[in-house]
Amino acid sequence: MEVAKREPRPKKVKEVQALKEKLEKSVTCVVTDYKGMSVAQISELRKKLRESQVEYKVVKNTLFLRALKEAGISGLDEHITGPVAVAFSNVDPVSPAKVLIDYFEENEKPLVKAGIVEEKLADIKLLTHLAQLPSRDELIAKVVGGIKGPLQGLVLVLSGLPRKLVYALNEIKNKKGGE
Repeated sequence: MEVAKREPRPKKVKEVQALKEKLEKSVTCVVTDYKGMSVAQISELRKKLRESQVEYKVVKNTLFLRALKEAGISGLDEHITGPVAVAFSNVDPVSPAKVLIDYFEENEKPLVKAGIVEEKLADIKLLTHLAQLPSRDELIAKVVGGIKGPLQGLVLVLSGLPRKLVYALNEIKNKKGGE
């Protein structure tokens, strides 16, 4: 007896398409297990992630697996078990790992499973190393500070030359005026 294949519901097709688009646009996506978290804890975590321009979405495993397949991403399948939520970042590859790992250390939840960072599979070890890196804004500040220091020195040196010239001319004037 043959089992007829059902067409997927339009709502589910839209959800898969939306997840696929998020995966394709994201610089980083981190898969977590949110089991045991209260609604208040998830809301607090979402707020922290939103501040870093990261979206945190609870997903249905079958739909997320289908979106991964359609996006051509492999390797995450084995981590999609139990209750799963995914953090998507379009801006900073480090911020999702940083916020999630920090939150995990404070609250022992959510459990970070794995992720994709710039189209490469990242295990928990790599994500933990990423979390220890300075954020994008901190790195930019360090670069600007590194550029600013030598430039300030150059400005001081260059402004000292005309000042010394004025002192020298003033001395010459005083000597000639004193004769």
